[in-house]
Amino acid sequence: MSLLRVANLGKAFRSYRREWHRFARWAGLPMAPGEETWVLRHVSFEAHHGRAIGIIGQNGAGKSTLLKIITGTLHPTEGHVEVNGRIAAILELGMGFHPELTGRQNARHAAGLMGFTADEIEAAMPSIEEFAEIGEYFDEPLRTYSSGMQMRLAFSVATAWRPDILIVDEALSVGDSYFQHKSFDRIRKFKEEGTVLLFVSHGMQEVKELCDRVVLLDKGRVIKDGLPDEVVDYYNALIAEKQAAGATIRQQRTEKGWMQTRSGSGEARIASVKLLDAGTGVEVATARVGQKLCLVAEVEIRAPIPRLVMGYMLRDRVGHVVWGTNTWHTRQVVENLAPGDRVTYELHFTCSLGPGSYSFSTALHENNAHMESNYEWVDNVCVFDVINTDKHHFIGCNHLQKHIHINYIRNAG
Repeated sequence: MSLLRVANLGKAFRSYRREWHRFARWAGLPMAPGEETWVLRHVSFEAHHGRAIGIIGQNGAGKSTLLKIITGTLHPTEGHVEVNGRIAAILELGMGFHPELTGRQNARHAAGLMGFTADEIEAAMPSIEEFAEIGEYFDEPLRTYSSGMQMRLAFSVATAWRPDILIVDEALSVGDSYFQHKSFDRIRKFKEEGTVLLFVSHGMQEVKELCDRVVLLDKGRVIKDGLPDEVVDYYNALIAEKQAAGATIRQQRTEKGWMQTRSGSGEARIASVKLLDAGTGVEVATARVGQKLCLVAEVEIRAPIPRLVMGYMLRDRVGHVVWGTNTWHTRQVVENLAPGDRVTYELHFTCSLGPGSYSFSTALHENNAHMESNYEWVDNVCVFDVINTDKHHFIGCNHLQKHIHINYIRNAG
């Protein structure tokens, strides 16, 4: 049985020419509104124990409206939501808190609204205070809090008891990095214990790390629903596409399971990419730690281009960005290209990576960022593995150049 089921959900905001028309509509009479705006339409998904669903989209896509309907603070115009369990939600910073009450008093009030008894609240209060880590401010009025302190209190109260469904809408973005790590650790623990997570964020890295599935909303409708890498890459390409007239998006999953997304307006395109051993020129599928490599990219020009910039992004298997730059920053912009021209880029580097799988993504564009004049962006255009054959054992994604010096004094006794 699923903990959450959303079926054909829709929300419209309506205005009427006369106020009594609205009352007549409420009474069931077929009274047409003067104006009707749908902010959510035909949204469906369900979530089972221990699953995490990311809800992404640009501002105004309908993300917050969807979450408010799920939590019951907004009524749907059509469709329905089935909830089997207790929901804890952090939708807006400080929502439900009173600025004149102390942190402790607000914690009691918020927990009471969540349905907990006075005894349960008092028993949990020490752990709420400990997790929030706001010190003496816990007994100071909320109006003296920074936005980060309010978020600490809100998250600590909402997660003091493990919910069946946890909803987080951008609130963690205002916190410091230490508390964000601490909060994500608690979220992961809840997920392992069976909690469903609905997570809204503009941080695509967090979405990839936390979520098993991602739903992309655009103008209130689901336009993509699938695995995180597929949907997030499509979303990034969609944003770039909106900046360039005539841009297209194409996706395919490679034999190794990586999602390859191509997008752009097409004035320039990657004709081929090869990863070579820098010494022998032999193509490499599996590199050794410390091996000198060369990534060779052939670019063909299809239309007049005033400036061409090549961008590189190196990511690990779960999508963490390991390294990235472009030829704008290295001051190697190629100018005044014509149709039929070809440009070869050679990226020479030492494989200072840890064992695992990695991918290069490339971007061809005009200026310092691919969001403007995006000729072509290709996610995961080159995928390779790294093994450690002759270095000391280490963990992580970076073979740090290091020297360990030990100085000790023997006890003469």
